[in-house]
Amino acid sequence: MATKNIELVIAPPTPHFVGDGFRVHNFIPSAYHLDMERMNPFIMLDYNSKHFFAPTDSPRGVGVHPHRGFETVTIAYNGKVEHHDSAGGGGIIGQGDVQWMTAASGVLHKEFHETEWAKEGGIFQMVQLWVNLPKKR
Repeated sequence: MATKNIELVIAPPTPHFVGDGFRVHNFIPSAYHLDMERMNPFIMLDYNSKHFFAPTDSPRGVGVHPHRGFETVTIAYNGKVEHHDSAGGGGIIGQGDVQWMTAASGVLHKEFHETEWAKEGGIFQMVQLWVNLPKKR
């Protein structure tokens, strides 16, 4: 079996909020200035480490924004996210779920903490990876 060396261990960058519902550490691209050509086909990796959100009647999240020509892979560890898009797609990503979404040109998308989960509040933990695949894939 071939031996591989660990090239780099990256400590979590300082977290920031995306909208008011996602407190993320951004690993790709990052403050570490990773060579994006080398990272291809991955274009973004946000990790929402465990974070407590207090109960609210107004779900937190990110309002309408465009997605164009890449795949989003979302993995839910704790909490629930509800999403909708302008093509009529939508759903709830809950604990243990993985969602792969093709974000075609012109699609508008929004994602918020799921309504009932937001009313209860709790620990929220997720990861989202953006993958830039060739159109044929």
